[in-house]
This record gives sequence, C-alpha cells and structure tokens, in this order.
Amino acid sequence: MDERIKKLSSTIVNYSIKVKENDRVLIQYESEECKPLVKCLIKDIYKNKGIPFVKLIDSELNSLIMESANESTIDEMVKMKKYEVDNFDCFIRICYTLNEYEDKDISPNIRKEIGSKSQNLDDIRINERRWVLLNYPSLIDAYKAKMKYDDFYNYSLDVMNVDYKAMNKNIEPLKKLMEKTDKVRILGPNTDITFSIKGMNAVPCCGEANIPDGELYTAPIKTSVNGVITYNTPSPYQGNVFNDIRLEFENGKIINATCSNDSNKLKEIFDTDEGARYIGEFSLGFNPKITFPMGDILYDEKIMGSLHFTPGRCYKDCDNGNISAIHWDLVLIQTKEYGGGEVYFDDVLIRKDGKFVLDELKELN
Repeated sequence: MDERIKKLSSTIVNYSIKVKENDRVLIQYESEECKPLVKCLIKDIYKNKGIPFVKLIDSELNSLIMESANESTIDEMVKMKKYEVDNFDCFIRICYTLNEYEDKDISPNIRKEIGSKSQNLDDIRINERRWVLLNYPSLIDAYKAKMKYDDFYNYSLDVMNVDYKAMNKNIEPLKKLMEKTDKVRILGPNTDITFSIKGMNAVPCCGEANIPDGELYTAPIKTSVNGVITYNTPSPYQGNVFNDIRLEFENGKIINATCSNDSNKLKEIFDTDEGARYIGEFSLGFNPKITFPMGDILYDEKIMGSLHFTPGRCYKDCDNGNISAIHWDLVLIQTKEYGGGEVYFDDVLIRKDGKFVLDELKELN
C-alpha cells in the first residue's frame, strides 16, 4: 500500500469531513481502480467509530439511463437523492475519468428538469452535510496531462497531499483583504472586467471539500459585472470540452458568449435558465504544486496564479442571490507562461502575472 494513499485517506477522514462516532459515511467511487483508497477510507472511518457504506457508480450506464429519462425516471432519481441526503452525514465522492464525452447525448431539457427538481437537495448536501470530492488518477488523466501514467500517479498524490493546515493559515491575510474590498478589476489578454464584492464573505478552500485544493472564493454582486473575460484553459462540461471561451457582460448578465469549437452548444448551456447567464463565484487559485492545465476543473481551478469566474449557482455561504441548475468553474491562468495578467482590489494591484505582490500575501506564492 502506497503510504501516500494512507495519508490521503487520513486527511479525508480526520481533516476534511472530520468523521465522528456513529457518523454514516457514503463512499461513492467510479472504478475498481479506486479500491486501494476505498479500503483505507473504510478502515479509517471505523477507527473513528463511524459507519462506512460504499456505492460503485458506472458513468457509462448512468448516462445511458439519463439519455432516455422521462418524468417518472427523473422523479425516482430525485427520490434516491433524497434518501441519501436524509440518511447520510458525510459523503466521499471518488471520481475516475474514463471518457469526458460520455454525457454528450443527454438533452438540455433532461438536465434542466433534474437540476430544477433536485436543487433543494443539492443545496442541503453541499451546505448542510460534510463532503469531499476527488479524482483518483486514471490513464485518461495522465493522457490529458501529457504524462506517463506512473509519473502522473506520483504527481496526483503529491498535489492532493499538500499541507492544507499551513495553507489555511497562510490564506488568512487574503481573506481579510477580500472581505473589505469593494471593486475588483481583472486585466489580461482579451480580458478587462470589473465587478463589486462589497459585503460578501470570502471562503477559504484548504482541503475540506475538494482534493486537491487551494483557493479562496467569494461572489460578485449579481448585477455588478461589466466587461470581457477570455479563459485560456480547456473547459469540460456536460459531455463536451470547450476552448477559448470569451464572455461579455453587461450589468451582471452574459450578453455574448463564444468559443473556438462549438459556440452553439456553449450558448445552449447559458440558456439553461436565467441564472446561467449570471456569475455565482469568483475565486483565486494557489495550490503550489499545480502549475499547468489538464482539462480537469478539479485540478485546473487550483492552479497557482489562476482565477475562476463561474457562471451559475452561488454557494449559500457566499450568497449573491443567483439560482441556477449549472455551476461551471471556468479557469483563467495569469502566469507569464500563459499570457500574464493583473488583479486589482479597489484599484490596488494585489497580483501580477500570477504572483501576489503585497507583502502580507507573498506566503501564498
């Protein structure tokens, strides 16, 4: 057993979701390849006198079911979600990438209905339960990262096992600064966008929910966003991968959306509901071991020197009033290798070319 798997399991159980006696913990995993971690998790949950359950998810079969789903099928899906929310205290979701395009043929109407009917349950699961999400390293992930599998496996465990307690301490000055900021301006190649975050919470993400982790998020005042942002990482969503997404905003709303490969499909996503054309999250990424994109949002949104500006649903702990069935973390890297860029808080430069420039923030570099 790789000692890093044991360390990761201990982090998840004791730090991320803090399993207590009699906690019912549902471990959902997507491949037999994940079993080494699942076995460790079961042992660690028992050490804490929790109660582990496991559920193997087959993404190919799930997509097949959803492609032909009718109202009755969707209602039963929602009932199953409700059962889980009502009967488990903690959730561990271990994803395993086999095919980014598996969900490609699920219709927007089915997605919209599932999202609408399960929104309250999703809110409870996200905001009132303890949960963690991670990706177990797969051969497809190694391919996307342009690495040999063994090299990617080692890389993946290294980035997931960073010192989250130290990160949580180092993030505090940025949190304080963000929470007293009104105006944010982001500049970069084909990007000039402004918005207000006045009075909004700033929420640290240091291994409690996502692994790998390393970000601080807030949300813009819903109607304050104006300008243009152009993202420079591949963005997988709903069975498609989009490149060079450019969004134009007026008074908070996306009034124009393009990409280099399928603008019609892109616009279809933003037509899901009214909230899909407004922003629910603004976040700065700073995992020190993640420095390049691989087309996996869970990794890419934590890239050192990145930010993500997210169309769709906001989080309850940073509520700007935006409600949507989607939440799409679109990532812009601002390091020199990716074109550079600047972030201003109330007209003061706080980050340039991916590096924090204020003395109190430099620990995050």
